[in-house]
Amino acid sequence: MPIISSTYKGPPFYLINGHLETIVPSLRRKVSGVNYERERIDTPDDDFLDIDWIKSGNNKLLVISHGLEGNSGRHYVMGLAKLFNQNGWDILAWNNRTCSGEMNRQRILYHHGASYDLRTVVNHAAGKEEYGEIALAGISLGGGQTLRYLGEHQEFPLPEKLTKAVAISVPCSLIDSVETLKFRSNWVYEKKFVERLKAKIVEKARQFPDIDVSGIEKLKTTYEFDERFSGPIHGFKGAKDFYEHCNPIPFIGKIKTPILILNALNDPLLKGECYPYQLAETSPYVFLETPKRGGHVGFVESGSEFTYAEKRALEFLTRIMQ
Repeated sequence: MPIISSTYKGPPFYLINGHLETIVPSLRRKVSGVNYERERIDTPDDDFLDIDWIKSGNNKLLVISHGLEGNSGRHYVMGLAKLFNQNGWDILAWNNRTCSGEMNRQRILYHHGASYDLRTVVNHAAGKEEYGEIALAGISLGGGQTLRYLGEHQEFPLPEKLTKAVAISVPCSLIDSVETLKFRSNWVYEKKFVERLKAKIVEKARQFPDIDVSGIEKLKTTYEFDERFSGPIHGFKGAKDFYEHCNPIPFIGKIKTPILILNALNDPLLKGECYPYQLAETSPYVFLETPKRGGHVGFVESGSEFTYAEKRALEFLTRIMQ
């Protein structure tokens, strides 16, 4: 499909760069009026996932996947949930393992390539007779999970009810995205991610005492954390092997479900193949929109309760369905 020209006019004047467009909404945006009903479902490996519903008797369901160290309560999830529910959709916002407020049972945590858990969630939703249409919305890490899930359709057939998807601020190339954390200007993001992940692995070590967390306070970078913990715990040799496995880009060309990828050009956490122009130009299913502004999961619009990304997702999924 041709690359889509964006109609995003940009953020308020005081958000002068991609960092402010990313950080200010993350810290200050509040979304009210979203009330979930929680359900706990089992996974095939005897673990659990907590999923949060908004059920209003609609025939259409939006499944939302959050970003790294996020959850169903993050502003970007609740913004999508509120807007879509106001426009005739039920909502299922799921929480990755360890992200719902309770540590999971198994040794593994979650990661960019955890499409198996998204598959469990979608299959559970597809079993609900009340839904005739299911769409996916993945944000950042959740977008990567979504791309991989859709690209695995030959090995794992998708439910017929699943007909379209959106991925927002998605690291289409995880390898390129990880490289951005080395930029001096991105130290605040890396520090936040690493500190939260270290706290979780210390808690996980209480469940599994053979996980050695000695000297963990010395780890400063995501790569160091993934080299020592994320890779080995999930069965990989180290960080490099882990990133190569989780990388969404090999799966994008295999997707046969219409999907909009919305990545801002000034996103501080994206570069290189995170903007897969060639794949979008050659695929009839991949729609790529790359506005100049937006930051990472920002896309703020002056005077609007909802972001451009949320409204664009609704527009795309509604049009594709029709």
